[in-house]
Amino acid sequence: MTEIPLLKVNDLSKFYGSRIGCRNVSFELWPGEVLAIVGESGSGKTTLLNCISTRLMPTTGSVEYHMRDGTYRDLYHMNEAERRFLMRTDWGFVHQNPADGLRMTVSAGANVGERLMAIGDRHYGKIRSTAIDWLERVEIDADRIDDQPRAFSGGMRQRLQIARNLVTGPRLVFMDEPTGGLDVSVQARLLDLVRGLVNDLGLSAIIVTHDLAVARLLSHRMMVMKDGLVIEQGLTDRVLDDPREPYTQLLVSSILQV
Repeated sequence: MTEIPLLKVNDLSKFYGSRIGCRNVSFELWPGEVLAIVGESGSGKTTLLNCISTRLMPTTGSVEYHMRDGTYRDLYHMNEAERRFLMRTDWGFVHQNPADGLRMTVSAGANVGERLMAIGDRHYGKIRSTAIDWLERVEIDADRIDDQPRAFSGGMRQRLQIARNLVTGPRLVFMDEPTGGLDVSVQARLLDLVRGLVNDLGLSAIIVTHDLAVARLLSHRMMVMKDGLVIEQGLTDRVLDDPREPYTQLLVSSILQV
């Protein structure tokens, strides 16, 4: 890892009236690092993810991103067009429900190709060839390129969503419960695929999950949230094997160790 953080989150808070979404969260994410944000439903982890990824405006705080030109930009001082371009090129966002991250009425190839067109690719043959390559990388047969996602299983849709997000070579990927709603055997296959792609591509990632087994398998570092606050953080194996906070101990004791 380099000595320059890719992302700097500073005192980030989000309030819904008197209700706390997340409060005073600060951390740095490094190139090639995978951070898991864990906690029970309502702990604030998805609110935090949405604030970091500019999908939700925070109440206070800032998020600084290390741009490819070497400068840091406060994401909330960018205009909307700049943020959209960042989301289409340098970032990816993998939703729990693949239908939220795919265009269900166009082909699998078009879903992947649209991201390439967003960064200026116009050569049809090259776009189709790259789409085929990425379908194969996520274990979807090339002969399914012209099929629509609605003809795919849940696991295939999620793999297609991953291909759509990674085809532009992003540096940072956000994942919101990427294995939620999938059968256990499908989850295992998807996790193996994600772990391999993250390692091969040197991606940074922030993964929200309630599943501590997912956090252990994919992440280097982990943050535990409760009632909108980060109550414990550290290297993933340390937090899971030697949790210090009673709430974290309760979470760990409630799952089968992997």
